Amino acid sequence: MSQVKLTSSVLDLDFSETEKRICRFIKEYVENAQAKGVVLGLSGGIDSGTIAALSSLSVGGDHVLGLMLPEKETFNQKDIDDARMVAEKFKLETQICDMSAVLGCFYKAIPVFDPSDRRCKGNIKARTRMIYLYYYANKLNRIVCGSSDKSETMMGYFTKWGDAAADIMPIMDLYKTQVRKLAIHLGIPQELALKPSTPALWPNQTAENELGIKYETLDLILYGLERFMTTEEIANQLSIQKSIVEKVKTRWLANEHKRKMPIAPKIGYRTVGNDFRLPRHTY
Repeated sequence: MSQVKLTSSVLDLDFSETEKRICRFIKEYVENAQAKGVVLGLSGGIDSGTIAALSSLSVGGDHVLGLMLPEKETFNQKDIDDARMVAEKFKLETQICDMSAVLGCFYKAIPVFDPSDRRCKGNIKARTRMIYLYYYANKLNRIVCGSSDKSETMMGYFTKWGDAAADIMPIMDLYKTQVRKLAIHLGIPQELALKPSTPALWPNQTAENELGIKYETLDLILYGLERFMTTEEIANQLSIQKSIVEKVKTRWLANEHKRKMPIAPKIGYRTVGNDFRLPRHTY
């Protein structure tokens, strides 16, 4: 039996130290890339708000551009207001880019486009956001800072080559509940820190409804799986049905392909990405 006790306290961190480590990570990456700053998507959600705060604290708000990327189907003024509040508090630059016209062109240009297919349509939106982010990053010689957290990454709850596309992912090793606590530590209002998460790919979409589980429970299940606990151990400790834990584990394992770069068959002497990985300044 595992010695791990699955209570909320196992997710407690020294958030002052966490802030320092992440800020150092961002600052060093920007410097090593010889970039002039950071570009990020500023959605009005807690993950992007936390990334915006950390980026500003790392390299200065005048070197951070937060893109707000609304579109008519999911437009929410509260999200815009929350994004602006974070930008003002941490003194970063912002730009609003309405994606509605671009998305309309994509929909019309795809011969088999099906407006009733929410998943495919939503993925177009997520990938279109990345076009904007990388355009600005290229134009301004900056890096793209992603906002995926550990909970959603482990569950595969992201769009491949969409919100998962970025140069760095500073909070990817923090579970959602840890991100919320870090956000409060950074001075982000509790109302925003506890705001229901949504990819905003279609109206009234929320992450917890789609995942079918509260983050407080999900994070403890994932924490247990990360530490090689059995599904039975986790279920017993959390006093939940084993089937719930097994469902989380199945989804975690089934989405491993989304967390990997494209694979290639082994043909040559060394294969890029498999056994041909170069540390910086090797040659």
